[in-house]
Amino acid sequence: MSKIIYTHTDEAPALATYSFLPIIQAFARAAGVAVETRDISLAGRVIASFPEFLDEQQRVDDALAELGAMTHLPDANIIKLPNISASLPQLQATIVELQAAGYHVPDYAANPSTPEEEEIRLRYDRIKGSAVNPVLREGNSDRRAPRAVKDFARKFPHPMGVWSPDSATHVATMGEHDFRSNELSTTIESDSILRIEHENESGLLTTLKEVTVLAGEVVDATFMSARHLSAFLDDQIKDSKERKVLFSLHLKATMMKVSDPIIFGHGVRAYFADVFETHGDVLESVGANVNNGLGDVLEAIQQLPLADRASIEADIAAAYESGPALAMVDSDKGITNLHVPSDVIVDASMPAMIRTSGQMWNSAGTQQDTKAVIPDSSYAGVYQAVIEDCIENGAYDPTTMGSVPNVGLMAQKAEEYGSHDKTFELAETGTMRVSQSDGTVLLEHQVEAGDIWRMCSVKDEPIRDWVKLAVARGHATGVTVVFWLDSDRAHDAQLIQKVEQYLGDHETDGLDIKILSPVDATRLSLQRIRRGEDTISVTGNVLRDYNTDLFPILEVGTSAKMLSIVPLMNGGGLFETGAGGSAPKHVQQFEAENHLRWDSLGEFLALAVSFEHLGSSTDNPTASLLGSALDHATSRLLDEGKSPSRKVSELDNRGSHFYVALWWAEAMANQSEDGELAALFAPLATALANAEGTIIQDLIDCQGMPMDIGGYYFPNSAAASQAMRPSETFNSIIDQFAS
Repeated sequence: MSKIIYTHTDEAPALATYSFLPIIQAFARAAGVAVETRDISLAGRVIASFPEFLDEQQRVDDALAELGAMTHLPDANIIKLPNISASLPQLQATIVELQAAGYHVPDYAANPSTPEEEEIRLRYDRIKGSAVNPVLREGNSDRRAPRAVKDFARKFPHPMGVWSPDSATHVATMGEHDFRSNELSTTIESDSILRIEHENESGLLTTLKEVTVLAGEVVDATFMSARHLSAFLDDQIKDSKERKVLFSLHLKATMMKVSDPIIFGHGVRAYFADVFETHGDVLESVGANVNNGLGDVLEAIQQLPLADRASIEADIAAAYESGPALAMVDSDKGITNLHVPSDVIVDASMPAMIRTSGQMWNSAGTQQDTKAVIPDSSYAGVYQAVIEDCIENGAYDPTTMGSVPNVGLMAQKAEEYGSHDKTFELAETGTMRVSQSDGTVLLEHQVEAGDIWRMCSVKDEPIRDWVKLAVARGHATGVTVVFWLDSDRAHDAQLIQKVEQYLGDHETDGLDIKILSPVDATRLSLQRIRRGEDTISVTGNVLRDYNTDLFPILEVGTSAKMLSIVPLMNGGGLFETGAGGSAPKHVQQFEAENHLRWDSLGEFLALAVSFEHLGSSTDNPTASLLGSALDHATSRLLDEGKSPSRKVSELDNRGSHFYVALWWAEAMANQSEDGELAALFAPLATALANAEGTIIQDLIDCQGMPMDIGGYYFPNSAAASQAMRPSETFNSIIDQFAS
């Protein structure tokens, strides 16, 4: 029997799975397709990492490793839902939940003092950040807005804030002494083992890591100067105060799990400089970790005597008073941009700010012009170009604007997102080198204590595949294709040589293919957007992440509605279901009033393409019919306005699942290609249609009360299933069809 793997992940997407998966499995049985799950949630990955600490019945296999191996198989068919790219606070909260549930996983060893504690920390560190996607992404990314989604946005445009030509909003970036400006790059001539080495001022040479690389692999090394970063942040804090704009810091502390929390910590220290100058020793004594944000500091000082705590809190209040106003995550609760590093993620926070008149929220709960601090200048100019365009030309019009689909280079841990285990905060001043085994130095930097140094790479085969996919999308659409590569940046210069070479392997007559710097590519894309024209952006891994939030949020209101296909290089398919950045707020509302506003549109789109891929790859016409029928149901869901509402006692995620099931069954019953299949689905369609009123009332009546499912990161499965399947009538119809 053919199979589809449907991943169990975290937060709102995981809750939605309890409702939607039984429907999927029931429909898939008609095509002889088994739909299996694999648990790659944060809690599941923690459990799988520490079997020796658990009882036999608590142990689970490493589902992520299993899926990673599966991506190399030609028949792989995996639907990947959004998962948590865990920050340290999220990881620690998960550990606490698991321990409370009777899973005796070890504590995170923040300061390991024994080899055993060091091993525990290493295992946990492999779970932090973007631990899932690099394992599964054995192909490059093809991400775009489906026609049904684009048509819906044009018919029912999402709100866009009005831009003032006098807006003071802007991006601030270092421009020098940062990762972009210090970058060195080379292409490896033959398979090699490279050494990452540090030599201190006394001549002591330490090998930090050995890395195996392949012929044709592009290898980069760079660093951000801690001294210049601190000076830059001090200047921007002062400038924010003088300009009377909000100070906000935008990083990717989840995916860039080593470098960006450190940078975030520098931001907290800079804003609360007097606090750390006065109380630094005390804060260190209670374990306050500034890299985890102000929230960690406030929690740590609860250990102190009342008088000592009050003194620190008073100085924090004084810093708020003397410094610039901070952008807020939650004005009502006093949660600032500097409280938690995972609260403000650049690829989600910047488009949201741009869509909201270029403003963020202040402590009074009103919008205000903002300084968006993005320390590294590699891609900061993209956002500044959008801001300048909006100041000059006003907000974008979703009813007429074009689209910017993306072809992203991400296979085999490409570029920055593969740098985690090769990123170091340097303890001593000296020299960092990347050397070959024979001692030949390839890349070298003079560094100071506290600098953040990293090495990353991209293999040749993913680059070839990326160029091939870009050409294929150009032929499929006929629109302009732009490689976002900067000839003045060391890494991009290496890639440009390869792109120009590999384009020669393909038929490109009639295609409009350009290579432009990210800033110039942004400006061209914006010009075309305002004319209603589409432009394919062909980008590296980080820009793939940024662009596939930036443009969808402007075009269709959210990145969760994008179709994301990863053609695996060995022939299988990975189908991603959109972004999960807003999922935490959805869970908070669900817990407060049993209303889940998560939109499963991404799941619907990915599942349809998964069925179609399965149909073509296994010669299963029934699977193909299920895919096309689901597309029909999804279009009708959008046209008839049955997506989840944000308000309690209105249609939520569970209600949208009912309507998809109803219209999916009707489409299967009404198709004429397979009469036997139509006859199978006709009674189901009739039963669902006849019970519509009862089922929808069930799904409304259950709302309005708090919902406890036994945990946020590790909920009780039975309780979650019961909460997400509250209509006995609906459950009975689906379960009978599946039997």
